[in-house]
Amino acid sequence: MRYILAVVLSGFVSFSSAQDMKLRYDQPAKHWEETLPLGNGLIGMMPDGKVSDEQLVLNEISLWSGSPQDANNYDAHKSVSKIQELLFQGRNDLAEQLVNQNFVCAGAGSGGGKGALQPYGCFQNFGFLNFLHFDIDEVSNYQRSLDISTARAQTSFTAAGVKYQRDYFTSFADNAGVVHLTANKRKSIGFALHFYRDENIKSYQIKDNEITIEGRLPDGKGGDGMRFAAKIKVIAKGGSLMNYDNQLVIKKADEALVLFVASTDYYDHDPVAYVTAEMDKLKGKSYKQLAKAHQKAYEPLFSRVDLKLAQDRSQESVPTPQRIANFYQDPASDPGLAALYYQYGRYLSLSSAAPDFPNALPPNLQGLWAHRIQTPWNGDYHLNINAQMNHWGVEVSNLSEYHKPFINLIKKIAKEGEKTAKAYYNAPGWVVYMITNVWGFSAPGESASWGASTASGWLCNHLWEHYLFTQDKAYLKEVYPVLKGAAVFYKATLVKDPKTGWLVTSPSISPENGFKLANGKRAAVVMGPTIDNQIVRELYQAFIAAGKELGEDEAFSDSLQQDLKLIPPAVQISKSGRVMEWLTDYEETDPEHRHVSHLYGLYPANFISPVSSPEWAEAAKKTLAVRGDEGTGWSRAWKILFWARLHDGDHALEILRQLLRPATVGATSYSGSGAGTYPNLFCAHPPFQIDGNFGGSAGIAEMLLQSHDGYIHLLPALPGIWKDGELKGLKARGNFTVDIKWRNGRVVDYRISAAKAGNVKVLVNGALQDVQVSVIK
Repeated sequence: MRYILAVVLSGFVSFSSAQDMKLRYDQPAKHWEETLPLGNGLIGMMPDGKVSDEQLVLNEISLWSGSPQDANNYDAHKSVSKIQELLFQGRNDLAEQLVNQNFVCAGAGSGGGKGALQPYGCFQNFGFLNFLHFDIDEVSNYQRSLDISTARAQTSFTAAGVKYQRDYFTSFADNAGVVHLTANKRKSIGFALHFYRDENIKSYQIKDNEITIEGRLPDGKGGDGMRFAAKIKVIAKGGSLMNYDNQLVIKKADEALVLFVASTDYYDHDPVAYVTAEMDKLKGKSYKQLAKAHQKAYEPLFSRVDLKLAQDRSQESVPTPQRIANFYQDPASDPGLAALYYQYGRYLSLSSAAPDFPNALPPNLQGLWAHRIQTPWNGDYHLNINAQMNHWGVEVSNLSEYHKPFINLIKKIAKEGEKTAKAYYNAPGWVVYMITNVWGFSAPGESASWGASTASGWLCNHLWEHYLFTQDKAYLKEVYPVLKGAAVFYKATLVKDPKTGWLVTSPSISPENGFKLANGKRAAVVMGPTIDNQIVRELYQAFIAAGKELGEDEAFSDSLQQDLKLIPPAVQISKSGRVMEWLTDYEETDPEHRHVSHLYGLYPANFISPVSSPEWAEAAKKTLAVRGDEGTGWSRAWKILFWARLHDGDHALEILRQLLRPATVGATSYSGSGAGTYPNLFCAHPPFQIDGNFGGSAGIAEMLLQSHDGYIHLLPALPGIWKDGELKGLKARGNFTVDIKWRNGRVVDYRISAAKAGNVKVLVNGALQDVQVSVIK
């Protein structure tokens, strides 16, 4: 028996076929940012599609240098009262000096974002699989593509009258990378294949048709750290196979199948034994069998959501780099690219996490794709927005289980964070700061200006949102102690501001912004920045609601309810009419700063709303007007979400247009010169960070469906040029699944299904409806 709410305005019409979901190219990749990302949440491959000298970048998401460490400064708590006293006196610059001396991590921390040889470590590229294809010169009819609806890439071309085709995927069924090489003429497949990695390979062996690689990364303390291993096998039909000079050489074959498996000891298994067993599982399986199993595992996940924003299919055959450029010039020319970009975000979520694999990791700053040993910013987990943004879209986009690896990481670092709470505040509960890694780093960063913001409350937003979307009480009971531990910490450490009497965090920062003091100096360290006040308020409210759901901790919840009266309001409006970023209306040192942390209450929280708090919403608009539309990739993505929450679809689309500006490959400046989108649709921070992709995709979903204001709002921020469209499968809080069809900007059909009976409010075409969920047998 299934409960379903079916609302029909004019007879729900079945969905037409989904829009084409291919990225297309008419030439090989010249840069890594043009290669095509494939992944199954554990391993990744990125083929460049070159005709003769082809390279596949290989990745394994757990491949990290460094090792576990306790980076807490256990004397830090002795300096807290002095730091707080200086902040009470308005001497923030002197307080910041003390924070930099005492309230940072012990040791090198992240190494300033270059921690590959430090204990902190770094996510690293696994290596490169290189093909030297024989006897291919002049080519015609070259095509390269990635079909995100099937998670398969393809390269094809004609040379000397022979049509060649290469198919690539990372199997969701077999945890293997697969490359299939064919031609329409027998004996046309020939290549030399070898694996290459810059460093830390301990063993490279070839036996028969198989390469085995073993390696070990440095632990950052002068010894050996993580072990890793891979196997690469070539199965040729016809022709000859031999090994020569660390290569497998295939000549005059009719077709060839190349298999890649990899792992590390992060998962508490012997990586060599694991890859041997995984390769053994593939014995006797044909390419067709492997592909069929992959599709059976992948397609039901991707197909949960369909989105169509245009009936005109003519743009779909245009090469993707040109589509990006065309969209930037005129978004009305190709709404279908926005639908593709939205689904690409879902594809990247599916490809960079494996929720059912034991001890699976969430996507890091680069998902699971990297082509360097020293990945930018260590490819770690930044907890002042970036790791969170990676998961903003998973619930609404019907991939709720892809929240699980991040939730599990939160539980892991919460345990480490108990030590950090003791070290820095001598407090109960748990706290973590701005950076973490696979080893559970929980201490502050090495600099106050960016590393002193607590992240534990923000992380709890994800624990609570997962419950709001799933309504899973067993899950809520599981994470309830983590919610409580965070609340216990804040309750024990909030201090009373002598000027206002409010309870505030101290010391802290508004990530990663600074302000001018009366003495002309710049400072970042404060007490009670607006983002903290919003986060603590949200955490307390979530914990109280969770306790009520579970019948737990009534007395503690009552004490938090009393404290809520003393926490600063979620929004204070400055004399300029903007949302204040700090308790004091300081002058920003960078008014157009990429972080807009004081609008946390607009998104991801729901304190600021055109519906429930219109005065605050107007202040948020003024704040965004001063901040401007420019920014890094993820900053623009956040602004899409802000404008969507403000019900301004046209402004949200304008930011999406900027996010899709063709990016300059190789640019590293934070200025607008490099930010945008690379030819393979990767977001340019710059350089590449995957959070912009995830945030941009979440922003598109937020333009089409919202459920935070006490009802399900259909098409809350629909841009004028998306006047016709249809979607299927988005999720609303309360575990509702939503389908919508609209014409000329108005909903003409919709359907909402639910997992249990009850009332639901729906805002459709400006009218709020209260509908009873009925039982359909």
